[in-house]
Amino acid sequence: MRGQKTSQLIAFFVLIALVIASPSVLYPVFVMKVLCFALFACAFNLLIGYVGLLSFGHAAFFGLGAYVTAWTAKTWGLTPEIAILLGGVSGAALGTVFGWLAIRRQGLYFAMITLALAQMVYFFCVEAPFTGGEDGIQQVPRGKLFGVFSLANDMSIYWLVAVIFLVGFFLLNRAIHSPFGQVLKAIRENEPRATSLGYRTDSYKLIAFILSTFIAGIAGGTKSLVFGIATLTDVHWSMSGEVVLMTLLGGLGTIFGPVMGALVVTTMENYLAPFGAWVTVTQGLIFIACVLAFRRGIVGEIGAKLKLSFY
Repeated sequence: MRGQKTSQLIAFFVLIALVIASPSVLYPVFVMKVLCFALFACAFNLLIGYVGLLSFGHAAFFGLGAYVTAWTAKTWGLTPEIAILLGGVSGAALGTVFGWLAIRRQGLYFAMITLALAQMVYFFCVEAPFTGGEDGIQQVPRGKLFGVFSLANDMSIYWLVAVIFLVGFFLLNRAIHSPFGQVLKAIRENEPRATSLGYRTDSYKLIAFILSTFIAGIAGGTKSLVFGIATLTDVHWSMSGEVVLMTLLGGLGTIFGPVMGALVVTTMENYLAPFGAWVTVTQGLIFIACVLAFRRGIVGEIGAKLKLSFY
């Protein structure tokens, strides 16, 4: 047990060091994109990796958070921290409604319900006046943090994104390794047994769903400020598929797996862009190779080979 905690502690410090050092080596905007998607994937992993719920509609919360943050920052002139927080709250509010409707179902039924509900959100965003339709919300101002510190410079907003990612990451990690997280794992392994022990499993699943959607909304809102735009791409079903890919590729049910998966997928999208339509084919081939070579995901397989625990 002590060895597992030591390995995780070392990995945490390595992660923090990489977040601090990355902008001096890589393009800051690219690193911020990785961090936003990594946080989104970590939020999704809480559900599928630790509760066993496969949501095909997580783009709804990510996209709604992006739209709300962008609209409040541009129209109301709110400071970035308040706008991002409202994006997270909007994601959690929508997650409360969706969770109440879907949480009593399991497996494929749960996945299809979340997908159907997310498609309703997508069509709402197409028609709603404040979203800008296919044009989206453009020229979103980054504003001033706490009304004092300008975020116009890429390095200035990078540190905000880094702090948001690390706080969200550690919040999820704390939830997973708390008594609450142990109940979630028990539900994943054997829900009838957890129910027989007196746990209200639906309530636990709903709380986990709301927490996941809150973090997803935060990630979407942060991304909209970084790039100054919120579009239908953020709420499209393909975004839900992308976060599934990130989580599976990095390592399902591992702490650091979604971060690795987000890094790999975002890097492929960025550096394979010159190949045009072949990007999707290339991604598919790489994904097949990774599934065959890393059955537990990249981080899960590395942890198994080195006998380290990243769960």
